[in-house]
Amino acid sequence: MSEKAKKLLIFSVPAVIVLIIDQITKHIVRTSPDLHRVDLIEGWLAFNFTKNPGMAMGMDWLSTPAISVIAITATVGIIGYIIYTLNRANYAYLICMGLIIGGALGNIYDRIFMGIVGGYGGVLDGHVVDFIHFNLTIGDTPVFPYIFNVADIAISTSIIVLLLFHKWIMPVEDEGESDMEMMSETRSDESPKIESADQQ
Repeated sequence: MSEKAKKLLIFSVPAVIVLIIDQITKHIVRTSPDLHRVDLIEGWLAFNFTKNPGMAMGMDWLSTPAISVIAITATVGIIGYIIYTLNRANYAYLICMGLIIGGALGNIYDRIFMGIVGGYGGVLDGHVVDFIHFNLTIGDTPVFPYIFNVADIAISTSIIVLLLFHKWIMPVEDEGESDMEMMSETRSDESPKIESADQQ
């Protein structure tokens, strides 16, 4: 197996795993009324089934179809960037990006098909299925009031890892590219000097 094929595999496997787990858990909770409202760890963790028509954390600044188009466009753009940086990417970066893309595809699947499945809309009208709820409160204030899903966990965890360890994980420039840039800068610096010598 070539290095490029190996890197594509390392990127693809986490994405597929997250997509499958996300859709299976959403299907189980969505089709099981007993799981729509249930305490797993009382006062800490619960399942609260909900359908989110907007963005993360309940933001609904745009219509559901518009959000769906933006999500699809952004995901395609990220995949394009990953392919562009593939030669410079390390395995940790590819795993993180695979988790992000898998999570994005899980929520995009909901946006494309859940409107049809639920009978309340067409393609791109679907609401994202959320059900995981950390319901811990301090006094009367919830610590984390948002409900999320497996896809959101994969995306958030990967982003945190990338932010914390970006110096070691993010792709670095090829030495060849860096040398070419330095040569170009050197030439641009030397050009005025040659012109001034000619003028003298």
